[in-house]
Amino acid sequence: MLTRIARAAVGRPRLVVAVALLLMILCGAIGATVHSHMKSGGFVTEDLDSVRASQYLSEHFPGSEPNYVLLVTAEDGADSPAARAAAETAIAQLRKDPDIVSGVQSYWTSRPDLKQALRSEDGKRALILASIEGDDAELPLRASKLSEEVQVAGRPVTIEAGGLAASFSDINTQISKDLVIAEAIAIPVTGLLLALVFGSLVAAALPIAIGLFAIAAALGILRVLTSVTDVSIFALNMTTALGLALAIDYSLFIVSRYREELTAGATPTDAVIRSIRTAGRTVVYSALVVALSLSALLVFPQYFFKSFAYAGIAVVAAATAAAVIVLPALLILVGDRIDAVDLRAPLRKLFRLAPRAEKQPQQTFWYRLVTAVMKRPLPIALATTAFLLLLGSPFLGVQFGYPDDRSLPTGVASREVGDVLRTEFDADMASSATIVLPEFRGTPADLDAYARELSKVPDVPAVLSSAAVYRNGLRVAAGVPEMSDPAAGAYLSVATTLDPYADAGRTQLDAVRAVPAPSDALVTGPAALNQDSVSAITGKLPLAGALIALTTLVLLFLFTGSVVLPVKALALNILSLAATFGAMVWIFQEGNLAGLLGFTSTGTLNLAMPILMFSLAFGASMDYEVFLLSRIREEWLAGPKTTEGNTEAVAMGVARTGRIFTAAALLMSIVFLGVATSGVSMMKLFGLGCALAVISDATVIRGLLAPALMRMMGTWNWWSPKPLVKLHNRFGLHEADEPETGKVEQPVPAPVSV
Repeated sequence: MLTRIARAAVGRPRLVVAVALLLMILCGAIGATVHSHMKSGGFVTEDLDSVRASQYLSEHFPGSEPNYVLLVTAEDGADSPAARAAAETAIAQLRKDPDIVSGVQSYWTSRPDLKQALRSEDGKRALILASIEGDDAELPLRASKLSEEVQVAGRPVTIEAGGLAASFSDINTQISKDLVIAEAIAIPVTGLLLALVFGSLVAAALPIAIGLFAIAAALGILRVLTSVTDVSIFALNMTTALGLALAIDYSLFIVSRYREELTAGATPTDAVIRSIRTAGRTVVYSALVVALSLSALLVFPQYFFKSFAYAGIAVVAAATAAAVIVLPALLILVGDRIDAVDLRAPLRKLFRLAPRAEKQPQQTFWYRLVTAVMKRPLPIALATTAFLLLLGSPFLGVQFGYPDDRSLPTGVASREVGDVLRTEFDADMASSATIVLPEFRGTPADLDAYARELSKVPDVPAVLSSAAVYRNGLRVAAGVPEMSDPAAGAYLSVATTLDPYADAGRTQLDAVRAVPAPSDALVTGPAALNQDSVSAITGKLPLAGALIALTTLVLLFLFTGSVVLPVKALALNILSLAATFGAMVWIFQEGNLAGLLGFTSTGTLNLAMPILMFSLAFGASMDYEVFLLSRIREEWLAGPKTTEGNTEAVAMGVARTGRIFTAAALLMSIVFLGVATSGVSMMKLFGLGCALAVISDATVIRGLLAPALMRMMGTWNWWSPKPLVKLHNRFGLHEADEPETGKVEQPVPAPVSV
């Protein structure tokens, strides 16, 4: 099939390129406004107790759970006439549309015995609280519009917007800006590196062209998906980065094989067809591995993960199609001019270096390195494994937390408001827990006793209920009658001075839930949402991990015909990713590089990020594994089936591919590092984590640990039970050409340039 595709592309290359250009423009136009149709949440599902509690409050007690906070700061204090006038103007703006904004309350309009909780300790700041209605897509848009109307900058009064709704809005804005910056960094840098790798501007331009096509396709695909399902805003950067990275990777492998075939004496047409039949087949197989790794995200019920699965699979398909359909057309148009505009010759002349020499694989750095490694396989395997386990050890102490405004950089309004709430008020109003009693039909005395006991929980500064306001078991104010209804039940607000995502916050939540309630109780708020979502996600992790492992083992068996190599590849990938996760805990959870990288450590990691990193980095690592094993197997099939033959096959396979997949890993890491420039800490973690995973896999794993283990296992690398051998003979795939006779063609020993 791939041969027919290649012949069709070679036969009408201008038509293929024209259609691809048209699709690229169309997808770019469709996806230009995609960010405005994406959602900021997606970490929870409707069946969680905390979500059910929030929905009940929204339906029966509108405005009872504020998600929008205005921080009013006045030089002369919150009680000054200027502060009151500015606050009244803002309150009037919020109350203009009661269908969108409800539950408006403030320091200036609250009862005297309750208003002090809404004023800062120094008296210069005070709060306006409100609840904005809407789903994850409407909420940030409405918050953005409101913030434009009510925010005031300058003297003598400043008004800044914060809270969950404003944070979502600011995250959307930041991610949209970051996408432009990431691509502005990644594309020219990868272009420069490709030029250095190939030594030719023409050869370097082809992967970039395919990468641009993949970005446009990613935006168009995401926009189409937003019209049929919920898509997370976080998928914007990650999916476009994945499309660009894979498109460049796949193009790099095919272009490298094309140049190798030309060097061996093939015509451009034959070189293109053979490149697609060999490297192209491996590209398709590698894409299948990546797509199946991403499909494991479908087991999670949260649309945050599902949107990555849908978009990621579609983008992988687009990048693969571009590599095996559009790239052959471009190659045949370029023809023998693939090495035109060679940059390395003038650079060598400028720096008075010797002319570039062609080397046989046995003369390359990679061959010498792997040969040296395989002379001492056991010490190198033990040392490398110990090093990776040491890097991964911090992951044993990982703590997971729900993302909040601290994901944003300092200087953003919602982040500034969040910092003030956490440090300058008796209680962080945005972190309070709300207890819903939907079936409560008891007496005020029952509520009174419940509120009193809740207020005795450590680090709870106050508990509000319809019966009374309590502090440390003592009644300090009259209740808020609106907090109960004979037909709808009641709710209580439990303030806190703790970080809801820290260990102390989780312990406090357990203590609150342990207090006997007068009826069935549901708890919501940041701490409850975090605990519920983490439990829901971790419950699906075994299934997702099993699916990834099973599909990987099956696909690599079909590719290699061995049951040993797939298990080895799976174990090495897990070891490599564990080291990466440990590094991420050390950097982001413990905050060791917070100043250098420009983020705020909260003492937790967002659980969604390691899962996404695992799916994407695992697929990328298997990408390189497939390319490496394809060449090692090609050498194994052509050589003696002995221990020495296995050793030589490993050395030759790495020698032929080491330079290529190292360059590919470097290019892919550049794309991910572009994502790491994001101001949103979650994106920074994702980009840096994926880059480290790819680099470590292409160097430490492929250059040291994998060759050492393959040397130790010898001919057992290629072992399979007889029934599976028959299965592989019928259905197996590999990169080497298979003519109609069924015999494997001897590989052409082409020189490797340096």
